[in-house]
Amino acid sequence: MRVAVVGGTGPFGRALANRLVDAGVEVVIGSRDAARASETAAELGVAGATNDEAVRDADLVVLATNADAALDTARALRDAIGTTPVLCVASELRFTLDGVLPAAEPLSLAERIQAEVDAPVVAGLHSLAASTLGAAAPPDEDAFVCGDDPEAKRIALDVAERLIAGRAYDAGPLASARALEGMIAVAINLNKRYKGHAGIRVTGLG
Repeated sequence: MRVAVVGGTGPFGRALANRLVDAGVEVVIGSRDAARASETAAELGVAGATNDEAVRDADLVVLATNADAALDTARALRDAIGTTPVLCVASELRFTLDGVLPAAEPLSLAERIQAEVDAPVVAGLHSLAASTLGAAAPPDEDAFVCGDDPEAKRIALDVAERLIAGRAYDAGPLASARALEGMIAVAINLNKRYKGHAGIRVTGLG
C-alpha cells in the first residue's frame, strides 16, 4: 500500500508518516514546497514530492493539512487525486474564551471536501494527536473512521489499525464526521483542564 500524506511536513503529518513507516507502509510526503517535502522525507527515510506529484500514484491520500487549508488544497489537487480515496483528518474548530468549540458550519469539513473532489472521502483519526502518534510506542487508544464508500472506508480502517494499539472502528456514514470532528474540541478542552493527552477507548463491543 502506498499512502500520500499531503501536508506531511507539519507535526501531525510527520508523526503519521513515521508511524506508518514503522508499520511497513510505503509513504510519500507531500508539500506545496518540494524542497521542504524532500527535507522531511529524508529525515523519515521516505519519498518526498510536491502535493500534486505525491497523490498521483497513491492508494490513499491523507489530507493532513491544517483545517483552514484543507478545502483549498482539495480543490487544487482534484485532478491529480482523481478517484483515489481521500482520508480527511482535520477538524475545524473555534477557539473562544470559554473553551474550544466545534465549527458553526452545518456540514463537516470532510463533507465539504467531498463536494470538491471526484474521489470518495472518508473521515477519521481525529482523536489521535501528533504527540501520541510520535511517541515510541503506538497510542493505547482506539480510532474511528466514517464514510459512504465501502472500499475507501476499508482502506482507511486498515491504515488506522496500523497506527494504534487499540482498534479501528467503522463509525458509520460520512455525515458522522460532524460528530468526530466536534469530538476533538472536547479532547482539547480536557487536555487543557487536566494537563494531559486525552485518548479514546470504546468498551462493550466484541
